[in-house]
Amino acid sequence: MTSHVIVGRGAAASRAALLLAEDGERVRMISRTGGGPDHPLVDKVAADATDTDRLTELTEGADTLFSTAAPPYHAWPEQFPALAGSLLTAVKRTGVAYVMLGNLYAYGPVDGPITPDFPLTATGRKSLVRARIWEEAAASGVKVTEVRAAQFYGAGAFSVFSLMVQRQVLEGRPVLVPQELDVPHSYSAIGDTARTLVAASRHEQAYGRAWHVPTSTLSVRELAGRLADLSGAPEPRMEEMTERDLTLLAFTEPFWAELHEVLTKPGHPFVIDYSETEKILGVSATPVDDVLREVL
Repeated sequence: MTSHVIVGRGAAASRAALLLAEDGERVRMISRTGGGPDHPLVDKVAADATDTDRLTELTEGADTLFSTAAPPYHAWPEQFPALAGSLLTAVKRTGVAYVMLGNLYAYGPVDGPITPDFPLTATGRKSLVRARIWEEAAASGVKVTEVRAAQFYGAGAFSVFSLMVQRQVLEGRPVLVPQELDVPHSYSAIGDTARTLVAASRHEQAYGRAWHVPTSTLSVRELAGRLADLSGAPEPRMEEMTERDLTLLAFTEPFWAELHEVLTKPGHPFVIDYSETEKILGVSATPVDDVLREVL
């Protein structure tokens, strides 16, 4: 029986685990809490992935290691290298195929549509960490690919949209968001992210390069409006956060200070090209309304 290890227990990890298990493949999910979906073929293990010996032991005999975990957002520069190093060492020791879940930070504030072969030119602290993790894995000689997602949305998503827009819209409350309201932006559905991870793991042509999760591109005001229409909520009242708002909020919680680095250039759409994912891996973007209905 084909078997896999997934490090992480977030929405994309859980959906990927279920996709694999529903196809009759065994999955071991590793996280600090031992969480994950309930399925007879999903084994949930509580372990620290930075314990390389323990991670190696848990990965031995598997076909694929999926990496979907990340340290706390504000601690990426300090903690991500150790986590990524442990994962890569376990892959080298066991010889498994390695599928990494990444994001778009490493490209920096560039003009799109962004293809997976765009240079990684970002200079921010978190962006450099993301770029270095991929570059070290790609140069290591292991069988590796990276699936890069845009901002998440959908059931179980943990993102600016889900945290700062979704609930407020559904409750009819004002929305204050650190994003330009009417500039197009690419969004990756949780389900599409999971399907891309699984498809990449199964396609020999996927390894040795990065892939983009299929996206829907619309402004945050349009996405909020679609959610309101489907739910029967009133038209969203929205305002954009200012740099001053973020600076003041940073005194209360370190997360807010980290957003300065990843804000897009004013007036510039942030759009990615996922045509190769569609053509080669066979994964397309789920219609926006279908994703939002699942949220509801």
